[in-house]
Amino acid sequence: MILLLLLLSIIFIVYATARWKLHPFLSIISSTYIFALLTNLVGTLNGVEKPLIADIGKEIAGGFGSIITSIGLVIIFGTLIGKILENSGAAVKMAEVVLRLLGDRHPAIAMTVIGWIVSIPVFCDSGYVILSSLKKSLAKKTGVSVVTLAVALSTGLYATHTLVPPTPGPIAAATNVGIGPDGLFWVIVIGLIVSIPVALAGHIWARKVADKLPAELDEATETFEEYKKRFGTLPSGFAAFAPILIPIILMAIGSFANFPVGADTQGNKVLMTSGFTNTLFTFLGTPVNALFVGLLFAIFGLLPKRSEETLTKWMGDGLLDSAIIIMITGAGGALGAVIKATPIADYIKTLLDGNVALVGVGGLIVIFLIAAVIKTAQGSSTASLVITSTIAMPLLPSLGLDAMMGTVPIGQMLTVMAIGCGAMVVSHVNDSYFWVVTQFSKMSLTTAYRAQTLATLVQGITGIIVVAILGLILL
Repeated sequence: MILLLLLLSIIFIVYATARWKLHPFLSIISSTYIFALLTNLVGTLNGVEKPLIADIGKEIAGGFGSIITSIGLVIIFGTLIGKILENSGAAVKMAEVVLRLLGDRHPAIAMTVIGWIVSIPVFCDSGYVILSSLKKSLAKKTGVSVVTLAVALSTGLYATHTLVPPTPGPIAAATNVGIGPDGLFWVIVIGLIVSIPVALAGHIWARKVADKLPAELDEATETFEEYKKRFGTLPSGFAAFAPILIPIILMAIGSFANFPVGADTQGNKVLMTSGFTNTLFTFLGTPVNALFVGLLFAIFGLLPKRSEETLTKWMGDGLLDSAIIIMITGAGGALGAVIKATPIADYIKTLLDGNVALVGVGGLIVIFLIAAVIKTAQGSSTASLVITSTIAMPLLPSLGLDAMMGTVPIGQMLTVMAIGCGAMVVSHVNDSYFWVVTQFSKMSLTTAYRAQTLATLVQGITGIIVVAILGLILL
């Protein structure tokens, strides 16, 4: 009965968000209270003397607070970096660097690579708006179909948006499934690995299918050089990439500094570094500290001038964006805490005993399908990442996804990847990103379904195939 209540609670979240247009935060919190109260009622009706969830308010507040404690500043710093990259012209500079490296002979590849890089810190819809004029100018210059370039850009952005931190969605999913700060660097590494074939699948779809579809987009009235002038003097290539690369490098250093290389005579682990060096590298490699360093690089390296406009308005806009994500993530943490307080995990374990098809790779596919259903039904990739990771957390041992590879939580990492792939499937009319792509590319609805919606389906399926192969090798 409690498992059925959880299923109905998920349906309520999807229905309230998609049909009633209720904000995901309110739909998740409302569902959490409904699920908790009905769970205690089921316990009472079945003769359980004490409530199954002793203090509902305490569980909800505790789950909400613990998630925000562990991830709140990480989301804020990552979002602020993205806002500065967006407003300062750094994203355009990244595009210019990639175009310089790849040239005009391969415009679709250039758009895919540009999108893949830009969406690591910048939300995919913001990235698409920023780079839309570049797409039009490149189409005019090379004669390649604007639909081809639109889909190459949109799928490149989408690949890292759901898979690679510091985009907030993957960070929230990693935290929800129990990956601590030490494991976040490895989530970035495996996310980059999985996102490459996912982006390539979107690129192939753009070249082979979208290239044949019509578009009504007006020809560009300005060249890329003219477009760049809107931002004034663009930052240097180093300044543009530093806020992304420096935190990743610091997290890598922190992980390697604490990598075990042996044991002493007492059996204690010997790490790669020790003493002050280990303390320094561990401090700088902690994700919240590494992202703060990245934010400092963004502020001092990218802001055209440190004024009220940049230090107050830009930062305020970024804080508003991050607040919404933090609230949804916190609501997901509250739901997760309530689920963990019930005997659902133990019951599912008894259902799965002896059923090897749903353990390991099979478990990854189950989680992928849950994320895909939630994404398709209510439209938000971030909400799908948060809700699915919340549901998955107590089930990981039963699904065989709590495996470790040395100190690396490989089972949890692959779970985040499976959720991220499911959160791509599919982008259609209830997804704001779908409308950003279609409106800025002037696609008809029919063309958009064939070009964008089916491309995201292909990307999600490609992603889970890659994750399943990694699961066969690593789990």
